[in-house]
Amino acid sequence: MNKLYISRKITIIMTSILTGDIINSRKNDDHFWMESLKEILNSFGKTPKTWQIYRGDSFQLEIENYENAFYAALKIKSHLKSTENIDVRIGIGIGKKEFSYDKVTESNGEAFINSGFAFDNYLKKQNIAIKTPWQEIDEELNIAFDLALLTMDSWTKNSAEVFKLSLASENITQKEIAAILGITQGRVSERQKRSGFDPIMKLEKRFRKLIQQKTNV
Repeated sequence: MNKLYISRKITIIMTSILTGDIINSRKNDDHFWMESLKEILNSFGKTPKTWQIYRGDSFQLEIENYENAFYAALKIKSHLKSTENIDVRIGIGIGKKEFSYDKVTESNGEAFINSGFAFDNYLKKQNIAIKTPWQEIDEELNIAFDLALLTMDSWTKNSAEVFKLSLASENITQKEIAAILGITQGRVSERQKRSGFDPIMKLEKRFRKLIQQKTNV
């Protein structure tokens, strides 16, 4: 039997699963956005264990350090939005992982179920949503995501590019970003403000705090 189809029972652990798809993928050149999607997913690990693309324009990604789940969603969205006319919907699921396969799309557990639920239900209203074992966390974060998406969904290519570079390193300066992009420091500051970088990163820290409070009990 091919080992790809042999399940392995594991010690039950908490993890996070991101289930996503490309918005309006048929309106964009497949090769164009596929290469961009693969590039960002490769930054998290190897396929098919950590991430996998399926059904043409959908993907699933495991972030074992679940406190990084929203950060990962921001990283994916800003990377794709910095490539013109490409956007993404992402359902984040946090929970237990009960079985591990050699393909992430064949593993299962609470985190996978929660991610699928967020993707199938909440993404009808907003482009990033979360389902966790804790209802009060879901309510707070989904409201916050909805508000943040008023800015994020409207990112231009330039705004998304500056957000992506700002996200890449906690210590990167506006001067360093300006040198990378060949623009002035003032332009970088303007684009950071338009992208909502500071308030969105406050939300990212709030996300971490809420998850830590629940999982460290």
